[in-house]
Amino acid sequence: MTRYGAMFGTGHTFLGVEECQWDKPETYADADVVIIGAPFDGGTSHRPGARFGPQVIRGTDYLPPDGSRPHMAMRVDALAEDLVVKDAGDLEVFSGDIVRSCQTIEEAVGFVATHGAIPLILGGDHTITWPDVAGVSKRTGAGRVSVIHFDAHADTADIEFGSLYGHGQPMRRLIESGAVRGDRFLQLGLRGYWPEPATLDWMADQGMNSFHMSEIVERGLDNVLDSAFAIAMDDCDGVFLSVDVDVCDPGHAPGTGTPEPGGLTSRQLLDAVSRICHELPVIGMDIVEVSPPYDHAEITAMLGNRIVLEALSGIARRRKDGDGPLWRRSTPLLEGRGTRKAPGGKDD
Repeated sequence: MTRYGAMFGTGHTFLGVEECQWDKPETYADADVVIIGAPFDGGTSHRPGARFGPQVIRGTDYLPPDGSRPHMAMRVDALAEDLVVKDAGDLEVFSGDIVRSCQTIEEAVGFVATHGAIPLILGGDHTITWPDVAGVSKRTGAGRVSVIHFDAHADTADIEFGSLYGHGQPMRRLIESGAVRGDRFLQLGLRGYWPEPATLDWMADQGMNSFHMSEIVERGLDNVLDSAFAIAMDDCDGVFLSVDVDVCDPGHAPGTGTPEPGGLTSRQLLDAVSRICHELPVIGMDIVEVSPPYDHAEITAMLGNRIVLEALSGIARRRKDGDGPLWRRSTPLLEGRGTRKAPGGKDD
C-alpha cells in the first residue's frame, strides 16, 4: 500500500529535506539516499511505542528544519551539498499484521534500492530489519550483502509467543532465507540474559560473528570494529547497517522497548556509525526501537536523529574522499580554515 506523508501526527521530512514518493522513481532520480519511515511495532515483545519513532527521529533538533547540517569535523553537508537526500515519508503498515506489513516494507525498500538510491529506514521495531535487508539483497543478489548489527540482543530466536515473526527473530529469518550469509553477519554490543544456550549454539553453527560487551570492553571498540570490517567485506559487495538504540546503556537511550543496562555510550555509538559509513560501502541502513512513550527530555529521539546525521555525513565524506587519502578523525577542527592574516600581510 502506498502512503505519502506521516503515518501518525503532522507530516514533515527529515530536517526539512525534499520529499519524494518511493514508488515514483522519477521523484528521486537524482537522490543518493532515500529515507523511508516504517512505523511498525507489532513485533514488540515488551514495551510498545516504536511506531512513533520515525516522526521524532525526523524532527528532534534544536536547529531549524532547513535541509542543511554542515558537519564540523568531517567538513561535509550531507543534506544540502555533498549528497542528495530525499524523504519518502511513512509506509502504510498495520502493526496488527506482521506478514502484510513486512511485505509492504520489503517491496518499498527493494524498489528504492534497485532504482539506485541507498534506502535509510526509520523504525519501528527490529522486526523491520528482515524486510529491509531482504529488500536491499534484491539489488546485490542473495548472500552478497553483509550485515553489521548493533544491539543488546541477538534477535535470532526461532519461535516466540507461538510466532515465527517478531523483533526477536529477524536475524534468524534473514539467514534462513539465504538473503544474508551467517558468516557475514556481525553483531556488536550483545549483553544481558537472552538468548538461551540453544540459540547461541545455532548462531555458532551459522558462523555468525557476535561480539559481547565484555569482549568490546576488553579489546576496545575500535579493535573490534577492525575485525568486523575485515569480515564484512570478504566476498560481499556492500554492507547493511542496522542500529537498535538499545545497544546503548539505558542512561543514554531510555526510550526503547527492551532496555538492558551496561551498553555502549552514545559517543561510542555515534563514532562507530560514522566510521562504518566512512570506511565501508554502506548500501542500506535502518535505525530501530526508538520508543517515544518511554523517552524523557528527548534523549533517545535526539540520539536517533544524530545517528542518521552521522551516517549520512560518513557516506558523504567517503564519496568526497574518493580514491584519495581518507579524512582523518584526528584532523584539528580549525586546520586549513579561515583567511586571517598576521601583521605584515603574512598568513598567521
